[in-house]
Formats: sequence, C-alpha cells, structure tokens
Amino acid sequence: MQTTTLYVKEATSEGPILNLESILMKTEGVERAIIDVDDGEIKIDHSEEKLSPNQLITLIEQYGLNVTK
Repeated sequence: MQTTTLYVKEATSEGPILNLESILMKTEGVERAIIDVDDGEIKIDHSEEKLSPNQLITLIEQYGLNVTK
C-alpha cells in the first residue's frame, strides 16, 4: 500500500469534501482517504499496483477540483 498526499483548494468546505470522499471511496484500489479541512490536505492510502499518484490527480481533476502536490 502507498500513501499519496495531495492538496485540493476546494476541500476546505463541506460540500466538496463529501463529493471528494465519495469519489475516492468508490475508486478501485483506494483503501482510505483522510481530508484536512483546514488546509485542503488529502492523504490517500491506495494500492500502488492499481493506482499511481498521477492517476489519482487525473481522477480528482475530472470532477473540476484543483489539485497540487
């Protein structure tokens, strides 16, 4: 298992957080996602065989969220 840390600007309010958690938890290979609402930090535990960090970024950006590392 790998942990990837990303930052999502919109993840500091409840609506986008709930959507993002739902998106991530429905994704095959994601084991856990922890979102810090203070700074938009997201820690994602995932299978490195099924998802790379770049694939996670692409997935999140498809939903109109801005991701930084």
